[in-house]
Amino acid sequence: MVLQSSLKNCLHLSCILRTPKAGFRSTTSGGLIIQSVSNDVYQNLAVEDWIHDHMNLENRQVLFLWRNSPAVVIGRHQNPWQECNLRLMRQKNIKLARRRSGGGTVYHDLGNINLTFFTTRKKYERMENLKLIVKALKALRPQLDVHVTDRYDILLDRQYKISGTAAKLGRATAYHHCTLLCNADKFVLSSVLKSPYKGLKSNATPSVPASVRNLFEEDPSLTCEMLLDAIAEEYATQHQIDHRITLINPADETVFPGISKKTKELQTWEWVYGKTPKFSVSTCFNMVYKDSVLDVKVDMDVKHGRIEDCNIDLPEQWLPPALCSELVKSLTGSRFSPDETSTLAATLLRVCPHDDELHSRWNLLCENMVTLM
Repeated sequence: MVLQSSLKNCLHLSCILRTPKAGFRSTTSGGLIIQSVSNDVYQNLAVEDWIHDHMNLENRQVLFLWRNSPAVVIGRHQNPWQECNLRLMRQKNIKLARRRSGGGTVYHDLGNINLTFFTTRKKYERMENLKLIVKALKALRPQLDVHVTDRYDILLDRQYKISGTAAKLGRATAYHHCTLLCNADKFVLSSVLKSPYKGLKSNATPSVPASVRNLFEEDPSLTCEMLLDAIAEEYATQHQIDHRITLINPADETVFPGISKKTKELQTWEWVYGKTPKFSVSTCFNMVYKDSVLDVKVDMDVKHGRIEDCNIDLPEQWLPPALCSELVKSLTGSRFSPDETSTLAATLLRVCPHDDELHSRWNLLCENMVTLM
């Protein structure tokens, strides 16, 4: 059994983490296993950034274990509208995060384990990390049919993906992180990782769909805690270090100076949405009003998450051209966001002539525009 210790009682680790790279004490070496006490996706991603930026890994390797409350995490160069169902995520209060590494989109919840392997760039070897996980799983349950693919996934029974991989390679340091499905909510996973948005054209990195399966489905006796302990023990054995998981609090500024700033940056609209590669939307929708059906065509170019160019094509007799032009003008330069579009629409409505028929048509158009976002 892997013993757990509080970070407050681990003076050795405290010394390591509090010391910036420039003043790092080279006398400490070996490996380190740490686990977050937080389930907040932004805090845990900030820990990755902090260790990558501040920890000297020349004489040590670090394994970071973490789990999140429901969240969708996209790769550094991905488009959230292309990758997930943002409307459903808002309804279910599922967070969206953009990580610093590349790769595809993943769903996290407490039934999903996250593992981050930190090394120097020279020692970076994700295949060895994945083999370590497979070895730990087989030691725990020898009957499990698990193996690593050439795409750096881990498959169960030769067909079901239980782990995906991404990495960040810095100048001197690197990290490889991966997921491990234990008992995640597969219904929510499949629902939120299915984009409902039509007419998107983007050069963003697309995710590769795969059939997934929980390890719990293969063996109901398995728990996340058992898997974490098994992987930590195998890591400790391979690196000849103490079989101890040290608990860390990602909000503790005394241990991670400046980490709150990193956490806040990862939550900003500018990072989560504004870093989306340029894309376009060209789509049509039907508006049913009284006894008629109206076809509306919308074209938009979006850069840095903001509408760069916009065109709305609908019959002049349905809405005064000047009013439609005012909407297009207001949307241009605004965030490609349902909240911001709703606010703009409400503001413009207040300066419209007071006409119930006109207001009803306006509201219907704006409601449909919001669904595109």
